[in-house]
Amino acid sequence: MASNSKPTSLPLLLLFLLLLVFSTISSYSAYQFGGGIGLARRVGGRAEIQDVESNKEIQALGRYSVQEYNKNHQTQLSFVHVIKAERQVVSGIKYYLKIHATDVAKKEFDAVVFVKPWESSKQLLSFSPSFYYKRV
Repeated sequence: MASNSKPTSLPLLLLFLLLLVFSTISSYSAYQFGGGIGLARRVGGRAEIQDVESNKEIQALGRYSVQEYNKNHQTQLSFVHVIKAERQVVSGIKYYLKIHATDVAKKEFDAVVFVKPWESSKQLLSFSPSFYYKRV
């Protein structure tokens, strides 16, 4: 006796499950990369780096920035510490640093360092007094 019931729609069920899995992964990724606010950051946008004072890599980049600036401009700035940092993924990583350094007085500087970790290279792109300097 032949059955007249419709065959189950396996392809449709698989498509539904695939969409469910994709939307779950997409939501989780947006949450992870959006800093916990449920929104994804813009690709290529800057992201603030947390706990800068205890981040040895960021402090080393700040020290490198001051040393390179001194070498190229025959100055004698002394590195104090990085107070704020952001990173931007481009064809490497650009680090935007706000640095405390001293000559006679403590000053703030803005530096941009470009790092290509896979080549073990870094380059100081800019270093200048901060426009928003306030005495501390």
